[in-house]
Amino acid sequence: MLAKITVADYMTKKLVTLAQDTPVNDAVKKMLDHKITCAPVIDSKGQLLGMFSEKDGMKVFLDSVYNQGMSGTVGDYMNTEAVSVDAGSSIVDLAEKFQKSQVRSIPVYQNGSFVGVISRTDVLKALVAI
Repeated sequence: MLAKITVADYMTKKLVTLAQDTPVNDAVKKMLDHKITCAPVIDSKGQLLGMFSEKDGMKVFLDSVYNQGMSGTVGDYMNTEAVSVDAGSSIVDLAEKFQKSQVRSIPVYQNGSFVGVISRTDVLKALVAI
């Protein structure tokens, strides 16, 4: 039964996004306000440029200890080599992908377009829903 559930069934479509020129401090506050662990970084056309995660925020924090202040933009710290998944993929295949990766959330594409994000928590929601 789980094998028939797709990524599209559980992905988040209404996203909190960031621009690459967003100051890091503002990005971290936005993520905390929305209780999310990462946010897609998109350009003015809605194209995905990368992902900014709590781990990236931690790097900024550690850098600030040595540089005496938090500075920089999301574009300076975001991960541009994000793993992605197709919306039609099986949730089981995605669970296997999460097992092999350190990331907590993965961008979702459909027909070459960025359409959402799915997290480990979303996969667990699918598991308990059956």
